Amino acid sequence: MSTDSNYDLVVIGSGPGGYVAAIRAGQLGLKTAIIEKESLGGVCLNWGCIPSKALLKNAEILSYINRADDFGFSFDNFHADYSVAYTRSRRVVNRNTRGVAFLLRKNNVEHIQGTGKLVSEGVVEVAPDGQRLNAKNIILATGARPRSIPPLPVDGDKIITSREAIVLDQLPASVVIVGGGAIGVEFAYIYRMYGVEVTIVELLPRLVPTEDEDISPILERSFDRHGIKIMTGAGVTGAVPGADGVAVTVAKEGAEEVLNCEKVLVAIGVRSNIEDIGLESMSIAVQDGGIQVDDVMRTNVANVYAIGDVTGKLALAHVASAQAAIAVENMAGLETKALDYGSIPRATYCNPQIASFGLTEAQAKEQGHDVQIGTFNVMANGKALAMGESEGIVKLVTDSKYGELLGAHMIGPEVTELLGELSLAKLLEGTTLELGWAVHPHPSMSEMLKEAALAAQGRAIHM
Repeated sequence: MSTDSNYDLVVIGSGPGGYVAAIRAGQLGLKTAIIEKESLGGVCLNWGCIPSKALLKNAEILSYINRADDFGFSFDNFHADYSVAYTRSRRVVNRNTRGVAFLLRKNNVEHIQGTGKLVSEGVVEVAPDGQRLNAKNIILATGARPRSIPPLPVDGDKIITSREAIVLDQLPASVVIVGGGAIGVEFAYIYRMYGVEVTIVELLPRLVPTEDEDISPILERSFDRHGIKIMTGAGVTGAVPGADGVAVTVAKEGAEEVLNCEKVLVAIGVRSNIEDIGLESMSIAVQDGGIQVDDVMRTNVANVYAIGDVTGKLALAHVASAQAAIAVENMAGLETKALDYGSIPRATYCNPQIASFGLTEAQAKEQGHDVQIGTFNVMANGKALAMGESEGIVKLVTDSKYGELLGAHMIGPEVTELLGELSLAKLLEGTTLELGWAVHPHPSMSEMLKEAALAAQGRAIHM
């Protein structure tokens, strides 16, 4: 084995953390290489965020067709071909990954196909050919993979994770989705719009259990109207594949029930990819299954950084990208700002969409804040009604003394697009007073933010 090349930075993993780090390093003039064992863009671009949003768009269109009478449309012999939706999603993926490859080339980043592993200080080995790279700095961006549990032995056929689900070109007739978080409810919506019999099993008392308590009932009512069966406070104790499908045993309140379905989708979170990347060789610290990092993403070993899902902070693509910029700019000697993980926006793209950041009402009260709540109902928004959508709320959690934004929790049409304004308001230390002062376009979904801010002050106009 030979030590072939010297780099200012070697990045292991090319997801939205890794490729952003490499591009930013290239922009700053650092000689950079990025190592990827599969496809550029990682899980997000290839098997997660991007293809799922393409499929969700198909499902949204189908939801309008399913209530075409409301819009005065009628037709015969309608057929929804999921294989075409799948093919479209892969075209979207391919365009994105080609874009990443172009940006890497544009910024003089060397793309190396293979599996990277730390072998000693400043040295990364690439399998399978054994090439060794010298690096002044190393970023570990190896991501995460779906979690599994013993009662749900994933076989990639009848018991699957999101990785397998996203590349199915034909849907099962029935599915049990284990996990009612973002991944579970997004797939539930896609499947149900295409006529699949869907049951969601969630161990906690409500769907999307990390969201504010006022969000979950609205989603559950919507899903119930669509015919999605919801079992909350229930756990899976076993799953037995057979010739025709899977028998899933679910325990709830001391009683067991067997659900028969064609496939089981396991959507119970992710675990960091910390194995087989050489952490032990350099005694890199790991805590709670993730690589420990400081505010600038440094590990406990000089010049080794970690970003994205492998850190176990927040398994979100935009978190990985933000961490990437901080890590690279720090190693380049630029000033950086520590991430406030509590203010990171979170988006779930089922219909109605869910968008949130910051503290829930319960969390704000637990932390001792004197809380003032401002809410606005989607059905009072003219743009939403014109779109044929009326489900949802905008809820602002604020400090009563100064009107500081402590959190925002929204469910409704396209509410994920409203997070940017709230994130900027939080960054600039804006209050409900400024949100209420700001003139918003009419008719628009963004007016709901203004109205909710006014509501927190007892001044809402349209509610």
